[in-house]
Amino acid sequence: MHSTILIFLDGVGIGEKDPMVNPFFKNKFKTFYEIFGETPHLGNQRIESKEAFIFPTDACMGVDGLPQSGTGQTSIFAGFNAPKFIGKHFGPYPYSTLVPELEKKNIWKEFLDRGMNPTFLNAYPKVFFDYINSGRKRLSVTSLSCLLTGVRLYTPTDLRNGKGLSAEIDNSRWVERLNYNLPIIKSETAARRLLRISDKHELTVFEFFYTDHFGHGRHPDIFDYTLNVLDNFLYTVIKNIGNRTLIICSDHGNLEDISVKSHTRNPSLTITAGKHSELLSNKIKSLYDIKHSILDLYQGS
Repeated sequence: MHSTILIFLDGVGIGEKDPMVNPFFKNKFKTFYEIFGETPHLGNQRIESKEAFIFPTDACMGVDGLPQSGTGQTSIFAGFNAPKFIGKHFGPYPYSTLVPELEKKNIWKEFLDRGMNPTFLNAYPKVFFDYINSGRKRLSVTSLSCLLTGVRLYTPTDLRNGKGLSAEIDNSRWVERLNYNLPIIKSETAARRLLRISDKHELTVFEFFYTDHFGHGRHPDIFDYTLNVLDNFLYTVIKNIGNRTLIICSDHGNLEDISVKSHTRNPSLTITAGKHSELLSNKIKSLYDIKHSILDLYQGS
């Protein structure tokens, strides 16, 4: 069985080479420096190493305005030009007419229809399940896709048993803000959990949304700490990817320019590593190429 890992980072583009506005230069992201030898920027958007590829992906997709999460994430996970479909960028949640398309075309459904076993690794606290059980459905593309498709969402019990990951990777917000009795784990531990679980699934997806929150100026108290957790997590996954396929992608720019609290028109950051990484780096040009490029790896499955 071949396993593909898709790590979705909300709101990360390729920006200017300026440490005053681009935290990836100010904070010296280890994933970039130690694996690629440098940080991507608008003057150097494609970087190759022996282990992985960094390259830009078009988040505007020929539609005027600032890219938004609802349409960007739909494009990634359903594989079509969502802003063109509705005539505008829209977010943070998918536009109403996108929901039926998302239900028919999301990547989890595609894998299930081919007889494979996809999973979504994020665990959710009780308050989230209370919310959806109340009948309210203002949800992000990832969780909505899973609910529409019947893909199980992981619970606090799953997280406690090491079967899922918290949104912040290390459980710290669950402990400090939600009062869960959980260990705060190392980034490296979370990365190895992801790799271990991925070996049981053809597709494993993990979503990290704090990058977009930081770009909007939220949670400044945990900015440096959480970016360091993410950096060590990504670094460990890439260094240990082995014969798996890894895609790290985003829906739009934001965090790479903290001089503004809005999204940007910058290309979104994409990284591939492991098996088929060079092939994917050459095939993916726009957000809606990601899903089909992954599925093409399973032709004949």
